[in-house]
Amino acid sequence: MAKALVTALLLLIVPSAMAASADLHAFAQRYFQAMSATQAPDASKQDLEAYLALLMDDVGHTHLPWETDDARLPDGKAAMREGMTFYLGAHTEYQAELLDVFVFNDSAIAIRYRHHAKGIHPQNQQAIEYTSTMMELLEMENGKVAVIRKYHE
Repeated sequence: MAKALVTALLLLIVPSAMAASADLHAFAQRYFQAMSATQAPDASKQDLEAYLALLMDDVGHTHLPWETDDARLPDGKAAMREGMTFYLGAHTEYQAELLDVFVFNDSAIAIRYRHHAKGIHPQNQQAIEYTSTMMELLEMENGKVAVIRKYHE
């Protein structure tokens, strides 16, 4: 009887865990596509809003060494909107390739990608060009990103 009960519970739990993992893999793909669209030369405010829709309103964000405070503040999404709008359309070239997706139960996703960008920095009007491999750790809450931690390889 106990074995039958354990087996029945496993049959209920394992598929739901696998479905959550598949959902987070799909979310990671959507996130990467939306984030990449905000970096494209023809990026629009609609692209930016599609990306921001994946985030909690109080999203925390680090992008070392520039952004070091990952505190979740009530205006987290609004602050990201303001910062990203300033850079919107600054690239004349942008390519990104998703290299890896890692799912950690239903609480976090890590995406690793390589990207190349070229353009004019909007603040100092200097030409920029870079290629880097990035990892973003996305802490999840209620189906949205609660904290973003960006790391350079």
